[in-house]
Amino acid sequence: MVDVVTAASDPLLDALDDEQRVAAEALLGPVCVLAGAGTGKTRAITHRIAYGVASGAYDPARVMALTFTSRAAAELRARLRALGAGGVQARTFHAAALAQLNHFWPIVVGGSAPRVLEFKGRLLGQAAERARVRVDAATLRDVAAEIEWRKVSVSGPETYAVRLAARGAPGNLTAEQFLALVDAYESLKDERRMLDFEDVLLATAGMIESEASVAMHVRESYRHFIVDEYQDVSPAQQQLLDLWLGGRRDLCVVGDASQTIYSFAGASADYLLDFERRFEGATVVRLERNYRSTAPIIDVANRLMRGRAGALRLEAVTDEAEADAASTPSPVAATASRTVSAAPTAARTGSAASRAASAEPAITEYADDLAEARGVATRVRARIDAGAAPESIAVLMRVNSQSAILERALEEVGVASRVRGAARFFDQPEVREAVHALRAAALTIADEPLFKSVSDVLRAIGWSAQAPEGPGAVRARWESLNAIARLVDDAPPGTTFRAFADELRARAEAQHEPTVAAVTLATLHSAKGLEWNEVFIVGLTEGMLPIAYAKGLDAIDEERRLLYVGITRARRRLELSWPRQGGGYRGEREPSRFLQELGTRTRGAAGAASAARGRRDAPA
Repeated sequence: MVDVVTAASDPLLDALDDEQRVAAEALLGPVCVLAGAGTGKTRAITHRIAYGVASGAYDPARVMALTFTSRAAAELRARLRALGAGGVQARTFHAAALAQLNHFWPIVVGGSAPRVLEFKGRLLGQAAERARVRVDAATLRDVAAEIEWRKVSVSGPETYAVRLAARGAPGNLTAEQFLALVDAYESLKDERRMLDFEDVLLATAGMIESEASVAMHVRESYRHFIVDEYQDVSPAQQQLLDLWLGGRRDLCVVGDASQTIYSFAGASADYLLDFERRFEGATVVRLERNYRSTAPIIDVANRLMRGRAGALRLEAVTDEAEADAASTPSPVAATASRTVSAAPTAARTGSAASRAASAEPAITEYADDLAEARGVATRVRARIDAGAAPESIAVLMRVNSQSAILERALEEVGVASRVRGAARFFDQPEVREAVHALRAAALTIADEPLFKSVSDVLRAIGWSAQAPEGPGAVRARWESLNAIARLVDDAPPGTTFRAFADELRARAEAQHEPTVAAVTLATLHSAKGLEWNEVFIVGLTEGMLPIAYAKGLDAIDEERRLLYVGITRARRRLELSWPRQGGGYRGEREPSRFLQELGTRTRGAAGAASAARGRRDAPA
C-alpha cells in the first residue's frame, strides 16, 4: 500500500535526520525502532504519528501511543498537540487498561468496577494478622514486590513454585507463611471489591480474551499502536498488547536493550530483541546518532556496553548547534515550541564527528564517603561559580540512602539541592497553596500584565523577587514559589491570567514539574528519561555498583546497564568517583569492576595519591 503524502506533512519530515525520517515514513505494518540514548526517539515517534495523521494514513481517534510513566505520557501528549495530532491517545499501559476496565465492567459484570488499591502495605498488614504471620514493615514491602513480580510475569502455580523453592520467601518467612499471607491478601481484596495495580492489566486482558464483544469493540476502537520504551514491557503488558492487536500487525515499538533496568519488576528486553522473529518482514530502524552528549562521554558509554546483546554503538553529532536542534530537552513546553522548526535533514547528513572540545570524563578516588561527598560538593560549587545553572547539574547514586550525606555536603558549601523521588513538586504545601491562590485570583483579576498578576498573588503568600540568603527550608520554599513565577517567561505572548492558572492546574494533574534552581540528587533508576549538562556519579565500588545482592551474570549485566543509563544522562561533563572506605564495610573497598572498562583517567583527590598506592588506571 502506498502512503499518502501531502504538502502539509513535509515540515514534519524535514525536522528529522535520515534515520528518524525512515522511521517516520514507515507508517504501516510492524516497525521496530532500536533507539540509543539521546538519539531523538521521542522526536521520531511523535513526528511519525503526526505525519500519519497529516497524510491521512491514520485516523487520530484510532491511534494509541503507550508508555510506562505518567510523566512520559504527558510529554507525548504535549508534543503531539504541538504537531497537530492532539486527538491521539497517549497513555500508560495501566491508564489505558483501567479506562477499558471501567467502561466494560458494568456491561459485562454489572455494577461499577472494583476500586483500585493504591498502596498494598496496609492491606498486607491486615492480611498478615488474618494469616497469623508476624512480619515487619521491611518484609511487607518485599512481600508486595514479590506479589507484583508474580502477577506481571504471569507466572502459573508450577512455574512460581520453582522460583519460590530456588529463591526462598521474602524476609524470614517460610514458603508456607508467605503463601498463607498472599491468600489472605487476595481474600481481603475480593471481600472489599478491590483490585491492585497489577490486577488491572490481568482483569482487562481476561475480559478481552473471554468476551468476544469486548474484543471486537476494543479492536475496532484502536487500529495503530505505538509503544515507547519497549525494552521495559512485562509479560502481562505484552499479553494485553497482543490482545489489543488481535493478530493485526500495525505496531511500532521503540526501545534500547542497553537501558533495560527494571528486570526486577518483570521487564524483559526479549520482546524487543525478538521483534523481527515474531513479526516476519518487519521494518527495523537503528537510531545511533546521539544528539545529547559530547564525544568523550559517548566513547565511555560505548566502552561499557561493548559486546553486549542488543547494544547500539552511539555516534556523536557534528556540532553543537545541530545537537541543540535535535536533542530532546526536558521541559515539555520548550520541546513543543520548537519541534517542527528544527534544522532540515540536509543539514544533518555526513559522517558523525566529535563535538567542540569538552572536558574528558574522569574517575576520582576519595579516602571515604564523607571525603567523597565533600569533594563532589566542592566540584559542584566550583561549576556553579563558573556560571553553570544549579538545575543543570545532577549527582546520581545507586541507592537513596546515599543522598543524606550529599545533601549535607552541598548545604555546607551553600548549594541548594532537591532529591528526586522525595515529595513531588505539586504535592508540596507551598505549591498547593500557590496553585489554589492563583486559580482563585484568576476568577476576579483581569486586564493586567500577566507577570504583575502572578507576582502579586505569590507575594501575598511569601514570595519575593530577591532570594533569601543561603540554603535551608526558607530558601527551598522560595525556590518552589520562584519556579512558578518563572513559568510566566515560558507563557506564549497574549496568555491571560485565567489561561495561565488553567495551565498550572493541568501541569499539577500531569505532575509536569517546572524547573527549580537546585542541584538534583537522584538514584540511577529515577534518572532514566532525564538529562543534565553536568552529571556526577558517586559510590562506584564493589558492593554498591554492582550492588552486593546482584548475583549471577544476568544481575551483574543489569547493574552494568544501570551505570550506562547514568553515564548517558550527561550532556557536557561527566565525573565519576569512589570512596576507599565507608558504607558499612570494614577495611578498604574495591573500585567497581566497571571502572576498568570506561577508558577514563583516574585521579586522586586531596592527598588520596592513588598512583602512589599502586592503584590501576582505567585503560586508555
